[in-house]
Amino acid sequence: MAKHQNFKNKRFSSLIIAEALLIFCILYVSFYVIQLADASAPSVVVAYLPFIATFAFFILMSSLSLGLYEPKLRESIRGIIRRIFVANGLAFCAMYVITIILFHDILLHPFYFVVSISATITSVSIFRFFMIRYGSLGLVKSRIVILGAGERASTIEKKMRRASDRRSFEIVGFIPVPGDDIENGIKKEPIIEIDINHSLKSFVVQNDINEVVVAADQRRGTLPIEVLFDCRMQGVQISDLLDFMERETGQIMVNLMYPSWLIYSKGFESQSYLRQIRNYSFNLLLATVVLLLLWPFMLLTAFVIYLDDGRKTGASVFYKQVRVGKNGEPFSIYKFRSMGVDAEKNGAQWADKNDMRVTRVGGFIRKYRLDELPQLYNVFRGDMSFVGPRPERPEFVEELDKQIPFYAKRHSVKPGLAGWAQLNYPYGASVEDAEGKLKYDLYYVKHQSFLLDMLVLIRTIEVVLFGKGQ
Repeated sequence: MAKHQNFKNKRFSSLIIAEALLIFCILYVSFYVIQLADASAPSVVVAYLPFIATFAFFILMSSLSLGLYEPKLRESIRGIIRRIFVANGLAFCAMYVITIILFHDILLHPFYFVVSISATITSVSIFRFFMIRYGSLGLVKSRIVILGAGERASTIEKKMRRASDRRSFEIVGFIPVPGDDIENGIKKEPIIEIDINHSLKSFVVQNDINEVVVAADQRRGTLPIEVLFDCRMQGVQISDLLDFMERETGQIMVNLMYPSWLIYSKGFESQSYLRQIRNYSFNLLLATVVLLLLWPFMLLTAFVIYLDDGRKTGASVFYKQVRVGKNGEPFSIYKFRSMGVDAEKNGAQWADKNDMRVTRVGGFIRKYRLDELPQLYNVFRGDMSFVGPRPERPEFVEELDKQIPFYAKRHSVKPGLAGWAQLNYPYGASVEDAEGKLKYDLYYVKHQSFLLDMLVLIRTIEVVLFGKGQ
């Protein structure tokens, strides 16, 4: 797994390095382009390099926040170019302020930002077009064979149908194993009929296989253990289906999971007292910064809700509701009210995507996540973190706990304002959707770290800017 992860990291790093060099060169050359049009324009000197490097850094960070380096970004070239436009616009705004504060001694031509941003957008768009058309920097995909062609193996066929799902690897085929449920197994993928005890090793060598994924329905007494060991000794990665799906999809397949895997699998770090203090300190600092930046928007939101229906009904602009937190403990969550005052006159119910109970203003503030801002109070109280599984209502948790295996494990960490599941799973309101989100929530619980939290926060910017929140 580590070997293949390094392969993916190499592709990811190569893309960032290539675009960083391209952007740096464009920002540098822009000085000379302006000089050709205006001889009085300042000449670029060594002292300008920190300015150019900082500008390139902000463009890269903006691109990252808009998902442009997401390996499984499902966007047309038009959608990618739109994101490139927005990323450069954000970088321009940030760099304009930074220039006034840190680089006020540097002489810039009035048209420098216009020329450099235009050239960067054009160059990166063309670069991405050829990347998509001819492959990521020409790097060869990892070649994988699946040992198994039954019901478990069919998870790959069902969950990874798109080309974007297999961008970093190529599946050579599926090899049936005794005991596989063929009737409910692979339907459209290539099936390789070989004797796994005598021919698997030679097949792996002859076809330059980089990884064997074990996805047999029945393992005991059916797998060629010695052959797999020999393959591993020759540098071929041997992976379990659960690990493979976790690595490639960023989720844990709850329906395939067995207790021993949960216990022995790496991850699920201890929630020690020192770690809790560190996490709370970080969240407290971040909540303070966000509150100082966004309090005008919060005040405006409250005022608009009051004008919309609060003035007529006398209802509060805030909404208080009991949710389930860490270790299953209930707490009161605070939000801006986005529904009518009688929204739950018939009791607790799932919120639909096009819920008729949502007010005119409520639809807007839910779309751009403004209704979540009062939860900063929950962060200050220590009920929530900025990143974590979204907290559910006790009525729903009780039902979901009975129907979905391992559902309670999502309560091993504090709930969050933003979450890994919210970034990767579409809006839903059913038991099936809850199970789909649980796959991502458990992935977060298993891999919780500062870097993953930062990735979620950065990518949440994309959700807010493009109005994908619900």
